Amino acid sequence: MAEQVEEVAVLVREVVHGRELAGMYLYGSATAGGLGPYSDLDVFVVVRRPLTEGQRRGLTDGLRGISGAPGRPVELTVVVLGEVVPWRYPPRQEYQYGEWLRDAYERGEVPAPRTDPDLAPLISMVVADGRALAGPPPDEVLPEVPPADLARAVTAGVPELLADLAADTRNVLLTLARVWVTLATGALLPKDAAAAWALDRLPGEHRPALAHAREVYLGEAAEDWGRVGPGRVADCAAHLAGEVRELAPPEG
Repeated sequence: MAEQVEEVAVLVREVVHGRELAGMYLYGSATAGGLGPYSDLDVFVVVRRPLTEGQRRGLTDGLRGISGAPGRPVELTVVVLGEVVPWRYPPRQEYQYGEWLRDAYERGEVPAPRTDPDLAPLISMVVADGRALAGPPPDEVLPEVPPADLARAVTAGVPELLADLAADTRNVLLTLARVWVTLATGALLPKDAAAAWALDRLPGEHRPALAHAREVYLGEAAEDWGRVGPGRVADCAAHLAGEVRELAPPEG
């Protein structure tokens, strides 16, 4: 992992020059103690001015060679300092690389800036557990996200998440459990810890699907949803989504 993280850090320094780079942080499972077989390497970059098209392409081309087999997938997110400090919701993301979009990158597409509510939990995780790869500690660069905005952000993607249940079952169930934990406690837990919390609170009939998702995530079982049953998977997801709706902040 250390070698792959250093490759990412070197690439970022080559593309983002000198004082343009305000900070670079490793966060997520790698620093929160929950790095599993399916965990990404999560890197968060803060820049002082928007990236040029050449910088975007340089990051994308470089990450295509670093991310994925034989190493871990890399998720790299970039924000412009002035877009998140002072904090406002919804925040604006400058750039994001993720393996789920590799086919688009192979066609020559390059990630563009966009409004992204999911930056709220990402920034909260970076501030809480991020390790500096460049620049000051994260809490000296990034803002504290208000709890109300964190709650709004983690619930914003639930409908889209449920639509992916058949194609991305493990991740959908674990993410729903994670959203439930955050709404109930304010904590941002690694996926396996969030699943353990949720399993203690689920009715018995919904536990097998989430337990299997957690086992697969930890590398303790091969992914086999046939043994759980598609009906149980759908029912578990619906129950988790119901718990989320109960705790979600009102819209508007």
